[in-house]
Amino acid sequence: MADITRRFGFRHLRSAPTSHIRHLRGGRLAHEGTGLAFWFRPLTAAISEVPADDRELAMLFHARTADFQDLAVQATVTYRISDPTVAATRLDFGIDPDTGAWRTEPLAQLATLLTETAQQHALQLIARTPLADTLVDGVTAVRERIAEGLAAEPRLGEIGLTVLAVRVTAVRPEAELERALRTPARELVQQEADRATYERRAVAVERERAIAENELASQIELARREEELVAQQGANARREAEQKAAADAVRTDAEAIRRTRLATAEAEAAGTMAAQQAEAARALGEAKAAAEAAWLTAHQQVGPEILQALALIRLAEHLPRIDSITLTPDVLTGLLTRLSGPVGRPSPVGRAGQAGTAGTVGRAGTAATSDGGGRSDR
Repeated sequence: MADITRRFGFRHLRSAPTSHIRHLRGGRLAHEGTGLAFWFRPLTAAISEVPADDRELAMLFHARTADFQDLAVQATVTYRISDPTVAATRLDFGIDPDTGAWRTEPLAQLATLLTETAQQHALQLIARTPLADTLVDGVTAVRERIAEGLAAEPRLGEIGLTVLAVRVTAVRPEAELERALRTPARELVQQEADRATYERRAVAVERERAIAENELASQIELARREEELVAQQGANARREAEQKAAADAVRTDAEAIRRTRLATAEAEAAGTMAAQQAEAARALGEAKAAAEAAWLTAHQQVGPEILQALALIRLAEHLPRIDSITLTPDVLTGLLTRLSGPVGRPSPVGRAGQAGTAGTVGRAGTAATSDGGGRSDR
């Protein structure tokens, strides 16, 4: 928008470099061009300001496909007024001499013209295209169709308007239809995800199975080795028992042989000793027999008194233990009288009797005094 200032009933206009100014005074052209600055009288001036820069026009319209599905098309058209003089004569770009604002809305008219023209060509294309094809190739096809339609539109050239570019940013169905259309793809994606999950689980199960098989194989191998170990230990124990039994048998045989030899030696020694004892007993018997014979011969030569004394001695030897014995004077006197012979040299019988008497008396004394508490009275 141009800048207008007031000075003493005159007006001063200063335009932007991208604005084309057309000044008519009294129906004749006074000033025309871009970036102008001049004084004018408001009562006699007619000024038009045509934008000479590139403009962006965003548009959004709905269309229906061949299978009666609604779509929303979002596009942007870049245009420029290439002939401002023609545009100023075809459209009202006049400005207020006091404020510099447009009296009407020429850009809205251009926007309506471009939008309806582009929508017309896009609707013709989309109406003959199914929904699936439109969603797949719709952006390119719609953009090309709109660009071709706007370039071939004669009215745009008549008003000095040039379309520089057309961009279609989206061809989108309704929300419910879009969700419905997304469902198969989502299902496919979910199926792929599930398949990947199942494959991952299958791989995990396969690995777990391999691990379990390895563990089972390890256990089987361990059990086999334990069986071999038990068998080997049994064989070793059996071999050790056999060796021990053989050693015990050898030891037993050796012990039996030793004992046999020892018994034989003992038997031989016992036989030898028995023979010696028998020989000694025989010799002793012979000696005893000789002694008895001598003793009997000696007894045959003594008198009855001596024999009685010897009998008493033998009887005393076989009597039980006598703690004490009392000899009265009468008994001792009679015994001494009998034992004593005539005065002189005693006879052999007397000596034998004395010896027997002495022996009898000695044994009696010994028997009487063998006990510590016995006494003899004379």
